[in-house]
Amino acid sequence: MCRTAVRLAVPIGEACCAYVLIVTAVYWVSEAVPLGAAALVPAFLYPLFGVLKSSEVAAEYCKDTTLLLMGVICLAASIEKWNLHKRIALRMVMIAGAKPGMLVLGFMCCTVFLSMWLSNTSTTAMVMPIAEAVLQQLISTGVADTQEDSETVEATEDDCLSGTAALSLPAVNISLPTVETNGTGRKASKPKKEKESKDSRYPTKRDHMICKCLSLSITYAATIGGLITITGTSTNLIFAEQFNNRYPDAKVINFGTWFIFSFPIAIIMLLLTWVWLHFLFLGCNFRETCSLSKKRKTRREMLSERKIHDEYIKLGPISYPEVVTGVFFILMTLLWFTREPGFVPGWTSLFEKKGYRTDATVSVLLGFLLFLIPARRPFSRAPRTTAGDGSAERDPDPLAPMITWKDFQNLMPWEIVILVGGGYALAAGCKVSGLSVWIGRQLEPMSGLPPWMVTLLACLLVSAVTEFASNPATLTVFLPILSALSETLQINPLHTLIPATMCVSFGVMLPVGNPPNAIVFSYGHVQISDMVKAGFGVNLIGVLVVMLAIMTWGVPLFNLTEFPEWAIDRNVTGSL
Repeated sequence: MCRTAVRLAVPIGEACCAYVLIVTAVYWVSEAVPLGAAALVPAFLYPLFGVLKSSEVAAEYCKDTTLLLMGVICLAASIEKWNLHKRIALRMVMIAGAKPGMLVLGFMCCTVFLSMWLSNTSTTAMVMPIAEAVLQQLISTGVADTQEDSETVEATEDDCLSGTAALSLPAVNISLPTVETNGTGRKASKPKKEKESKDSRYPTKRDHMICKCLSLSITYAATIGGLITITGTSTNLIFAEQFNNRYPDAKVINFGTWFIFSFPIAIIMLLLTWVWLHFLFLGCNFRETCSLSKKRKTRREMLSERKIHDEYIKLGPISYPEVVTGVFFILMTLLWFTREPGFVPGWTSLFEKKGYRTDATVSVLLGFLLFLIPARRPFSRAPRTTAGDGSAERDPDPLAPMITWKDFQNLMPWEIVILVGGGYALAAGCKVSGLSVWIGRQLEPMSGLPPWMVTLLACLLVSAVTEFASNPATLTVFLPILSALSETLQINPLHTLIPATMCVSFGVMLPVGNPPNAIVFSYGHVQISDMVKAGFGVNLIGVLVVMLAIMTWGVPLFNLTEFPEWAIDRNVTGSL
């Protein structure tokens, strides 16, 4: 079928590989079957068409990044099991305060931090219930304030009318504004509250705007945080593995170099996104909504802060398992950074054989230790648990580990593992069959464009497609094409691949763009029109910041001004 359909257009091997690629891409985009199931298409079509042996395809479904992800999930399971993520989130929000602007910024900061190490979906699912509790407190306090305001207005009018009657003056219908002190002893006129309709669950329109702003800020912050680390999101893992497979001699992409490049991007995007959401939903009065002065706090803000503080008190003092998890978290980060920092010899230089140890080695080692270390402090008394009849009995398992296999299974995203493996299989087929070289030759007319223009077009194309297709599927399809394009145009492949990898995460305009969007949308505070309007600005901010990064500090970091030798060797080998 494949051979007869395209025999005259392209060589047979390339045509068969292109057919498999197109079929897989159609299943991914249409989601007619689950993404993981669609990723298995190369596993049976490549052997049937003679592109790759079955054993060769199977080897592509388990790579170094799979082990890296498994180790990270072990740590994430420990963080979630012992509520360390909740303690971090509540503490950061307590520092930020309850002013609307600072509250949004506080939630964004803690979401970005958590999303660096956990998946974007898990982070959003963890933080949204905390934010929802704060918003419900805000709404309930707003209802009380509205009722108090109406009672105050009625009482003031009654006093005024009785006073005029006592003076035998004709009653005059005067609308008297209520007043409140702003904490300085002066009286300030209270702005008129714009009430929502009777069917609305929000006391005022401003309350609704705060709910929209806070809800959307969490999903955008989760996306921004996922950009910072290689393990932050599945698309980063897909890029790292496909790049290292295609260019094994590159040795330029690791945890440290990626962090140095992406961290400034995340900080700039965080601040600009916060300003954009504040302008869109809260207006331009930053002084009023971001003040840290206690004198300027309203009653509802004080109650919101109390709600957050009560939630933090419920966690109790920091526990031994939380301390162990925090130590492992810091240790894993330090070992990743110092493995091969580049500017100084890393700890891998202490070993005689080079190239055997990767970030996955550290991840799996520490993840394994979490199954081994008891969750109880050594030499401590076993805690007593209260039975149903009131009697005290000891914990039945004093040597229970930090995490169990069930804890790991509950968080391990096996569908993402298979999806990533399917991407590796497609890339291997494109390489063996010569399809990537053929695609590169068809793109030679673009050789007259400057590198920044090629990169910008790639970013815009990828960010548009990912609004309607899954991020991993979109990136898996585009990476081989952009690699071939870069080799053909004699551009450093990192000049196009890194921006495209980051921009594929900017599918933030629709609920179907990514799972965090769907989670936030399910809470009912935002409508699709709100997501499109806010998401378009965030998308534009993201593309511009990524372009700024790749044209400035990315140039010396990755030596983007030259076509590297590792890409030349790959190009020559592919041509042969």
